Amino acid sequence: MSHKFKIGERVCRPRLGIPGETGEGEVFEILRLMPEDQTGEPSYRIRTKTGERAIREGDLVAAPRP
Repeated sequence: MSHKFKIGERVCRPRLGIPGETGEGEVFEILRLMPEDQTGEPSYRIRTKTGERAIREGDLVAAPRP
């Protein structure tokens, strides 16, 4: 499976329970494309306001354009 997002792209987490809606408005930046995990799902290293973290592709959606 290939990565859906690219380095530098802005993403956010979808709001739980409401398809197509985003959460609190926090926008993340993709820093690095990481290998697929044991399930075959791609992962990313993202930058948040408070630091960096790893996250699976299924937990992200493209951020709305400003």
